[in-house]
Amino acid sequence: MKPKKARHFRSLSDPHTLSELAMRLQEGIYITTMDGEIVDANPAFFEMHGVDSLEDLKGYRTSDFVRPEVRAREIALLERDGSVRDSEFQLTRRDGEVRTVVDSAFLSVDPKTGEKYCYGILVDITRRKELQTQLLELSIRDPLTGCYNRRYLNTVMRQCEAHPKGEWGCIYLDIDHFKQYNDTNGHAEGDGVLVKMARFLMRHVRAEEAVVRVGGDEFLVVLTDAGEDQTDNVAERLRAAGPTSAPVPFSMGWAARRKGESFEEMMVRADRRLLAVRVDERRDLQKRRKRRPKTT
Repeated sequence: MKPKKARHFRSLSDPHTLSELAMRLQEGIYITTMDGEIVDANPAFFEMHGVDSLEDLKGYRTSDFVRPEVRAREIALLERDGSVRDSEFQLTRRDGEVRTVVDSAFLSVDPKTGEKYCYGILVDITRRKELQTQLLELSIRDPLTGCYNRRYLNTVMRQCEAHPKGEWGCIYLDIDHFKQYNDTNGHAEGDGVLVKMARFLMRHVRAEEAVVRVGGDEFLVVLTDAGEDQTDNVAERLRAAGPTSAPVPFSMGWAARRKGESFEEMMVRADRRLLAVRVDERRDLQKRRKRRPKTT
């Protein structure tokens, strides 16, 4: 019976093992001086910075790839705590592409010279951040129209009310006789009108004036940092554009925040104004019908 061969275990104290580990990892491993000179790094670090080798980084400092305040903050933490963990920031490659990375590092002091070095590891989380952004967009957007949804509206309400002395306004819009339109033309046509209405609103308000779909055929334009004059101006802008640009007629009610008023209280006032407009429209319609001459 042949004797079993002794198993050979790799060790992290083995230079060859450490070198292979550093070269093969997809995370960027680096050594820099405290003033940002890049002393050594692995291929993953070079790729993150858009270069092929350490030679390509000669003359550069880490502050050439990140905002100076980011580097200054990390150095301050290294000096104070001896390490930095999970510091997230944006890194601009040499070709201008922006990556989002997470950095963990520690301070090392050469026992012979007393010189300080920064040893660290960078993890590229760009794709993860993109997916997070996409998922967030899906969670706060109405899938039919692309407008914001009530979840986003709740977030905006909290943000506005975090500033008790702030100004904000809103405009409620309701498509005229939408139920009749649906009953006559079918739900597919009705959905098409909702999409076109959303596009009309987004085209005629500024980017900071969020359009929210709050109900079946109800939309809300949210105006942050806007007082009564600004709210009136946006409402007038939509009213003027409606006859020539909107896919169907619509009615509006709007309000700007009063002193001490919550966002929801302001929305209720805008909704009541919309209802009052509806009542006035019905009253005018009835008057016009009464004026029509009777036919025999």
